[in-house]
Amino acid sequence: MSEYYFTLHLTYEQCLAYYQGAIEYVQVESDNGTRIRFPAERIRPFISSLGVRGRFRLLLTDHNKFYSLEKVM
Repeated sequence: MSEYYFTLHLTYEQCLAYYQGAIEYVQVESDNGTRIRFPAERIRPFISSLGVRGRFRLLLTDHNKFYSLEKVM
């Protein structure tokens, strides 16, 4: 399993683009410089009236498939 940490700051307006279907994927750069792209639907539990803000941990399987996303701070 691969583990990646990153900080994500999306405005509420940027999150609305996801709900409207304009955005399918979120691309982030992890702390170690790796670029990772995952389905935007995975951020849904973390959207608030401010958007999405915080530190996250992303776990991928050995085949680079999504396993989990959790907020760590």
